[in-house]
Amino acid sequence: LYEVNAGGVDERRLVDAQLQRIADGEEHAKTRSSAVGAEAIRGGGVKDVKFYDDDVRFWTGAIARAAVAESPTVTSAGLLVPPIGAAPSAVRGRRFLFVCCDNKAIVADLVTMRTKDIPKLLLDNRSPLCVEFLPRSSVLGDGPFACFGGPDGAIRVLSLATWQISRKFSGGHKGAVHCLLPFMAGNGEMLLASGGADGTLVMWGADSQASPSREVAPKITLPKAHDGGVVGISLARIHGAAPHLVTCGGDKAVAFWDTTMFREVRRLKHAIPKALCHTIASWRHPRVPAVEVLACAKDSHIWALEASGGSRPICDLSTHVPPTPQLAAGKKLKIYCMMPHSLQPHLVVCGTNVGVLLTCFDRRAVPPAAALPTPQGSRQHQVAFCLGRGLNALAFQLLTAAQFGPGAGVTVAGGGGSQRPVTPAGVTRVDALEAAVPEVKQERRRATSVAHESYSHLSVSKSGKYLAVLWPEVPFYSVYSTADWSVVDSGTARHFAWDTCQDRFAILGGAVVPKVQSSSASSGRHGFRGRSKKDVKEAEAAAAAAMAAAAAALAGATVEVKRIRNGKVQILCGSIESGRKEQVTGLFPGALLGVAYRMPKKAALPGVSLPSAAISSRAETMADYSEHPPNFHLISWETFKPVSGMLPEPEWAAWDPIVEYCAFAYATHIVIATLRPQFRCLGHVAVRGATGGTWHRRQLFLATPTSVECVFVDAGVSAIDLETRRRKAERKRRDEEAKVVAEKGELALLAMEPPKTDEAPERVQLRPPMLQVVRLASFSSPPAVPPISAMARARSLSADATSAGASSGPGLLDGPEVKPPEMVVGGGGVPVAAGRLPMEQRRPVGQVHVVGVRDGVLWLVDRAQRLVGQVHVVSVRDGVLWLVDRFMTAHAISLTHPGVRCRCLAAHGDPVGAVKWASRLGREHHDDLAQFMVGMGYAREALHLPGLSKSLGAAVADADAAIDSQMDSTGILAMAASQAK
Repeated sequence: LYEVNAGGVDERRLVDAQLQRIADGEEHAKTRSSAVGAEAIRGGGVKDVKFYDDDVRFWTGAIARAAVAESPTVTSAGLLVPPIGAAPSAVRGRRFLFVCCDNKAIVADLVTMRTKDIPKLLLDNRSPLCVEFLPRSSVLGDGPFACFGGPDGAIRVLSLATWQISRKFSGGHKGAVHCLLPFMAGNGEMLLASGGADGTLVMWGADSQASPSREVAPKITLPKAHDGGVVGISLARIHGAAPHLVTCGGDKAVAFWDTTMFREVRRLKHAIPKALCHTIASWRHPRVPAVEVLACAKDSHIWALEASGGSRPICDLSTHVPPTPQLAAGKKLKIYCMMPHSLQPHLVVCGTNVGVLLTCFDRRAVPPAAALPTPQGSRQHQVAFCLGRGLNALAFQLLTAAQFGPGAGVTVAGGGGSQRPVTPAGVTRVDALEAAVPEVKQERRRATSVAHESYSHLSVSKSGKYLAVLWPEVPFYSVYSTADWSVVDSGTARHFAWDTCQDRFAILGGAVVPKVQSSSASSGRHGFRGRSKKDVKEAEAAAAAAMAAAAAALAGATVEVKRIRNGKVQILCGSIESGRKEQVTGLFPGALLGVAYRMPKKAALPGVSLPSAAISSRAETMADYSEHPPNFHLISWETFKPVSGMLPEPEWAAWDPIVEYCAFAYATHIVIATLRPQFRCLGHVAVRGATGGTWHRRQLFLATPTSVECVFVDAGVSAIDLETRRRKAERKRRDEEAKVVAEKGELALLAMEPPKTDEAPERVQLRPPMLQVVRLASFSSPPAVPPISAMARARSLSADATSAGASSGPGLLDGPEVKPPEMVVGGGGVPVAAGRLPMEQRRPVGQVHVVGVRDGVLWLVDRAQRLVGQVHVVSVRDGVLWLVDRFMTAHAISLTHPGVRCRCLAAHGDPVGAVKWASRLGREHHDDLAQFMVGMGYAREALHLPGLSKSLGAAVADADAAIDSQMDSTGILAMAASQAK
């Protein structure tokens, strides 16, 4: 995106200084040459690099607030965590790159491509070693602030509004400051942690009062945190407790510190065997639930630190990097620094001696959660999830202002991954930008214990009476009754799939293969140090035997089908005979059982059934199938025989509860098909990397690593539909004739009315399928970049104020952020939406599970079983989309914007309600809504939109007449009525 050469910046500064000396005259140039030398202008060696803009500001605050919301101190006391405000004028519309060098700090504005120097003279002639940022302060006024750690043990705070030093943190370190970290403590206070070369860990109050000399004393000092100095700090979010500070030092140890009492929780000595851990980072991923911290040393491994106190390498980069001249010459790969992506934890970037490497850890893994049915008449919804060795239930519901009665004391989750505890006195004070975010009440309770604590998959049966938990790495499965959480069935299985029409399931069995330590590079090579060659060979032979046994077990695995009736399990089919000899590698749930096989890399294409709408051209089809041969087909649950040709294996599949539509997800797109009157591919939508989805009538809600999408689907009217309706009408007529003949004889047929014939077949028109994608949430924030002219004027006003001696006078961009209004006042004082669709809401951080739509919002649940983080789509209930993130927290995505609500009502089969809600949508957007309703098959209702233009109204009227003709001639009117019901 950007290329900034710090050396080039220095060269430009040298040229500018030389021109200035020439302009001032030769004599003045000689006097200035001693004061302004080349070495003083050059930056020197780079010590630290940081980006800072409004996105970084918001998400850093959101992650800190989400971590502190787990603290019992905050939830029990009802403390109010302040919301994240609008962007300060100093960073609004700008993207800063801070570069700490030996002789100065360079600040590059990546929007205007201008640079600014912060000389050592401004930093008390001290070199900046590291930099971090603090938000606006109630004591210091407008912010934000850049904090520079120096070699003298002091931290100098620079205001980005005035570009002057506002205060100085001193008295905590006796040596250089190596690392900084802003965080929110367990009591909700904003602090700055610093680690020094003297091994001391110091906490500074961001809002502490300064002395007349603008110096601030340390708030908390933890001496001797590490021998040899503190070299790294990170913040770890803990389930059900206050966040922990994680530090590493020169003593090869990793320590965890409580942020409420600030005492050491535990310490891992020699976390990485015989190596110095120099980089640590908090990390949560559903695939490895026991891992909470990533670390690296100067070797080729990324190390995982588990909550139990152990450590193990989870990745050896030398096995994934292609050969390079450096590695070919015998050079070993070394990792110098490592950082997980803050918003997409499956991405981890490493700086090595052969370049910067970007690694991806199973982006398809979602939190182990499954939505349970909501009891009749209840507004409290439940999601089951696994955490450790416990099976838990997360209960959540929308919380309105009327429910904030005295003594409420409940935890409320807001948007962007932040939870706001509600004071017992009443309603929370939220920022104007977050006022529209639905408030959520949620609580967790333990249901029962489970057999394993490794990575798991959860799924619910059609009736909702049974919950299945699969541990694919063990491999083992258990089926629980949701009434009393007793075990109904269990056994060995690598894959598990429910039938979405009845309480029956299929499992792919396989023998349990014991894990044997391997001597490969991926095992870290540390398990065989100090052992003889004979022992190593024996271990390698045992590993090879285990791999052979695993291959034999997988090759002999069979697919077994069982049914649950009245709490008892019955075997329907001991082994599905699909007529194929290839090894079964996967099962996919649905109205038809999906089975995947291990096929050769190149398979013959003749006789293969291809989804034509999923591929744009035949050339792409050939290229796609040459790399990924068809290895997937659908099997009937009744006959246990294939009912389709071979297709490419999808990453996951989702079926409509009423068995009308289905979706198959691939890496670059989603293929959507209709099942009635026969299986027909409708097309594909270019949604990349979708991790999960759920159907709600003709709406498919998807979660990707960066967004939450909604796909509106309608099959349209095709020739096969007309033929099917004609055949049904003919069959119905024959049945009536046979009934009349049986009752009254053949002469009674003379009195029957003849069948109606189509007098104008040329008026019958087919309606193509419709697929429309609407993005509901993402990591993008509303645009905050002001016009270029306003930025230039603001810079001129800022320069004038600085020359006049005004250190913090208000500028053009000061004050509240101006954003386009969501609602405006329409005719009769009725508020109407100004935009066609709502602005994108804040997506939770990390992987999420989409629960579905309930209470008018879309719900998500994360891995910590709170509504934040990596999300898994659960369902749509009562007009709200619910998501579950990686911390198993429920999140609500509002669907109340008229542009979205009208589409949801039309897709749900209520076009009259959509027309009524259109009164709250700006009339300039009614043409767009009318085209959507015509695509859904509601041309007659679209004519009643008050803002419909005359030109489009005529076209809609023609479409309505054509629809009437084809419905009268084929009986499709009854089909549409049944769909609406």
